[in-house]
Amino acid sequence: MRMYDIIKKKRDGGALDREEIYYFVHKYSTGQIPDYQVSALMMAIYFKGMNEEETLNLTMAMAESGEMLDLSEIHGIKVDKHSTGGVGDKTSLALVPMAAACGVPIAKMSGRGLGHTGGTIDKLESFSGFHTEIPTDRFIENVNKIGIAIMGQSANLAPADKKLYALRDVTATVDNMSLIASSIMSKKLAAGADAIVLDVKTGSGAFMKREEDAFALAEEMVKIGKNAGRKTIAIISDMDQPLGYAVGNALEVKEAISALQGEGPDDFWELCIKLGSYMLIAGGVAENEKAAERKLNQVIKDKSALKKLAEFVAAQGGDAEAVYETKRLPQASYTETFTAARDGYIHQINCEEIGHCCLLLGGGRETKESEIDLSVGLVLAKKTGALVKKGDILAHIHTNDREKSKEVMAILQGAFVISHKKPPIRPLIRGIIK
Repeated sequence: MRMYDIIKKKRDGGALDREEIYYFVHKYSTGQIPDYQVSALMMAIYFKGMNEEETLNLTMAMAESGEMLDLSEIHGIKVDKHSTGGVGDKTSLALVPMAAACGVPIAKMSGRGLGHTGGTIDKLESFSGFHTEIPTDRFIENVNKIGIAIMGQSANLAPADKKLYALRDVTATVDNMSLIASSIMSKKLAAGADAIVLDVKTGSGAFMKREEDAFALAEEMVKIGKNAGRKTIAIISDMDQPLGYAVGNALEVKEAISALQGEGPDDFWELCIKLGSYMLIAGGVAENEKAAERKLNQVIKDKSALKKLAEFVAAQGGDAEAVYETKRLPQASYTETFTAARDGYIHQINCEEIGHCCLLLGGGRETKESEIDLSVGLVLAKKTGALVKKGDILAHIHTNDREKSKEVMAILQGAFVISHKKPPIRPLIRGIIK
């Protein structure tokens, strides 16, 4: 088998078979095929596309290029949840203990963030002492004992995807639906869950800015999951404005805790309930959405979800008392306010600009080596559609550097668009792909 023939076949619109896909993935991940040949193949795939069988084979080849986590020793149906990412997306922080309190075992591998805010692991490290570098046997033991464990993504989890993505990133071949879907799903399948619930974001703060692209990606990933023998469902949700009010690591942890106390923002709560309902159904602990919603509301009411978060934090070395006393979480030295320049309705809140502000304050990473300041970020005071008067507070800036907060103020001037006409309110949940 020659790489030249594989490139030519795809260039001419042919479908690659399983052996050809496994061949190039294995040979490239082990350094036996040069970048320039795989670059040519990625460009051919970009223009000619891949069919359903090709996409599944690429996903499985990348998943099997490294460690395939075996979760068979964990009791029950293991359900994983994945978000394509957005500004203020702290859903896992509340959703994981909610689902676990309802009896769904959560064995999750998460990564760190690169961009405007930290990833789930960074946010959890707001709890002093919390760590995710735990051996697999303890990871499994924690899930069986308390229902939750989250560990850092292994360097050997789908390594072929990591190498291929880096190449695609510098050869303008990222934006292909099959390649995007297989990249995401290869890591999810390697992580070993029985069922996967996907939160696919759409809007100004999402990777998929157009709704039709988000639906296409969701459909592609659900097909892959089902063809791989995993229960898979995707919810398409809005990211035209930040989710909830808090943007920044410890600030988002506090907001997630508020939700577990029954006091979280309406949009954040709506998303948690929708995703949680399908996690419970996939996990076999609820027959339908109504039954799942009752269970989720009950674990908030009786505080068992909050207790589950504390148990999880303690099991991984963190300060569990901070769940009940959030002042123990990292706090910025200064809080400043950004106010409305005129009367009117908030017509738009530019998600990317809000994320940029958090990054500027130190709440995200510009490079993998960057250190995150867990205490900084923004807390919005108003959301899209709100009627405001000149001088009303629109956002609170949490900072350890007042010079940086001046730059943030300038960016926020353009991030909040105020008009005389009330904008139409877009639904949070755009659709569901089963």
